[in-house]
Amino acid sequence: MRKVLLLGAGKIGSLIATMLAESGAYEVHVGSLETDEAKKLVAELGLAHVTIFPLDAQDEQALARTMAGQNGAGKFDSVISGLPYYCNTLVADLAAKHGLNYFDLTEDVGVTRHVQNVSKGSDNIFMPQCGLAPGFISIVASDLMKKFEMVDMVKMRVGALPVNPNNALKYSLTWSTDGLINEYGNTCYGIENGEFVALQPLEGYETITLDGVLYEAFNTSGGLGTLCETYDGMIRTMNYKTMRYPGHCKEIKLLMNELRLNEDRATLKRILERAIPKTLQDVVLIYVAVAGKHKGQFLEENYVKKVYPQEIAGKLWSSIQVTTAAGICSAMDIVLDNSERYHGFVTQESVTLAEVTSNRFGKYYA
Repeated sequence: MRKVLLLGAGKIGSLIATMLAESGAYEVHVGSLETDEAKKLVAELGLAHVTIFPLDAQDEQALARTMAGQNGAGKFDSVISGLPYYCNTLVADLAAKHGLNYFDLTEDVGVTRHVQNVSKGSDNIFMPQCGLAPGFISIVASDLMKKFEMVDMVKMRVGALPVNPNNALKYSLTWSTDGLINEYGNTCYGIENGEFVALQPLEGYETITLDGVLYEAFNTSGGLGTLCETYDGMIRTMNYKTMRYPGHCKEIKLLMNELRLNEDRATLKRILERAIPKTLQDVVLIYVAVAGKHKGQFLEENYVKKVYPQEIAGKLWSSIQVTTAAGICSAMDIVLDNSERYHGFVTQESVTLAEVTSNRFGKYYA
């Protein structure tokens, strides 16, 4: 049984712990600032092989002792960070120091570059960006791209939305508020005319209709993962955009740009968390379009999927919880089962779509 240290027991971390423990293949030790809800969940679902303990992951000495196996649990095989992106540089540094495999959910480009640097020369696995976007979306795009002899254009679109929006933003907080603001406010990257370029967040506005419903899409940071670097110089156009209901982008631009709250993200976070409700009635939209040459013809192929809340271990989980937790659990499961193929820095696109959808955790995408 693999022994895993999971940092964070929030919306995503709680389902990661549930999935891993329910499989019977993982012993999960969860370190979190808040332990009461996690302990209630473990008791409610009757989860075996889960230990919950208090840990401040921003306390370097306490985190180092835990990752060194000095908290009474012994040595861990791997660490999963379900923490906000800004905590992950320290976690990656300590994983390298203490010889742990490392997995995270970060959307932050700078953090990913740091993880890549830390992983150099390591025999252990360092695999960041293991969630939905970045994460599963990169696996889908890479799978479609392999069907073409020459790829011209790649469009990647993801939305995590309330099924029944009823506020001005037409949105509910379905995951990390810090991560959401980071995506809306940081520089985006893509490929245009064959060149790696920086793009402005909240720009590149377009509309998309899926199953008769109109959505808007716009640039957000981090969703491409490492695809731009992997395919730099090989594609004319590649970009990632977030999907929302029409009108959301205009309101967010007002908050972040015109009211300049992108310069005061703590205030913006307080406003959003006070005013915008959370919901379990959500839907995740995944849309990828790839165009290029195949057998002499210029063709386009699409991947379109909607994921709704699902019951796991007798409890209903939101679609963003399911898709994110399934992403990191399946990625970790696959690379650890094939450790002869993987070491050092591992990109999402190193894993195939078939491997994910046939995996015991990735089945929720199938």
